[in-house]
Amino acid sequence: MTGPAPKPWIMGIAPYIPGRSTTDDGRQVAKLSSNENPLGTSDAARAAFAAAAGRLERYPDASATELRDALAAKHGLDPARIIYGNGSDEVLHLAAGAFAGPGDEVIYVRYGFAVYEIATRRVGATPVIAPDRDYATDVDAILAAVTDRTRIVFVANPNNPTGTYESRAEIARLHAGLRGDILLVLDHAYAEYIEGDAKDDGGMALAKSAPNVLVTRTFSKMYGLAAERIGWGYAHPAIIEAMHRIRLPFSITIAGTAAAIAALGDTDFVAHARQHNATWRAWFADEIGKLGNAGLRAIPSQANFVLVVFEGALTAETAYKGLMDAGYIVRWLPGQGLPHGLRITVGTEEETRGVIAALRALTSA
Repeated sequence: MTGPAPKPWIMGIAPYIPGRSTTDDGRQVAKLSSNENPLGTSDAARAAFAAAAGRLERYPDASATELRDALAAKHGLDPARIIYGNGSDEVLHLAAGAFAGPGDEVIYVRYGFAVYEIATRRVGATPVIAPDRDYATDVDAILAAVTDRTRIVFVANPNNPTGTYESRAEIARLHAGLRGDILLVLDHAYAEYIEGDAKDDGGMALAKSAPNVLVTRTFSKMYGLAAERIGWGYAHPAIIEAMHRIRLPFSITIAGTAAAIAALGDTDFVAHARQHNATWRAWFADEIGKLGNAGLRAIPSQANFVLVVFEGALTAETAYKGLMDAGYIVRWLPGQGLPHGLRITVGTEEETRGVIAALRALTSA
């Protein structure tokens, strides 16, 4: 007697591998593998979370009215056009579930976020990988990959795991080059970390005006609420209505929602976290540049991490193990086609200086 057989496209999925929290021997060390906020969470968000603990017996508001209203007020949006989910990951899955299926194609860039492939294969669609441009999104490569079967294009901006960023002009050019029946999903999980003249890629403006653009955001990074998994998205009403049809009714919690609303209002915490990241990301990249003669290179980043590629005698795998021995867990990425790369979260000052010291020691060993 045989059991049920899963669909073949399900068995083609490589499970998502999260960043590690402990070493091989179980030691708790500095975790720089998951792009968490090194400054923790806003005190206001913590207080709101604790205050909600007395309502554990209640289901959350399935319409998330308070959260949608807070987001709309913060960003100048129509609350009816906001969708929410268990992290932005769920929103990405909802997009694939509503707009792609067997026989369809979904495009994302090489070295793109691992969830894009999982979401694509989960619905039986075919993933199409567009070549990168020195680890960055290549708009021309994406447009060249479009066929009459293309239904969705996923673009993270800034991109994970490379940290690269495409300008407003490039995102506009990408959108202009796509058919109207192709959904352009702009993943803005790291948008709060963008510095300099690049501040806005125009994605939200496109989502407000175009019928085929979805922007996704998260509270897991800048707001330090990774444990509560609060994500959201914004798009044309027809896109949101379709996604709501397959959304789980209670996918975000009462306490997490309360924390997220409070976090939105704590502008001082966000400003401090942004400045900390900008300062130590730049310092870290400069220090990696000093190790260039040892074959290390920092890919320019607009996120809260830096991708370091190893092009010399010291390999990424050796560095990964050496950093772990020194007390730092980072993200080695062979499963994403980057066996020569380590994605390293910008941590506290002490952690960031420690990683550089450890890498310096490894390159001179």
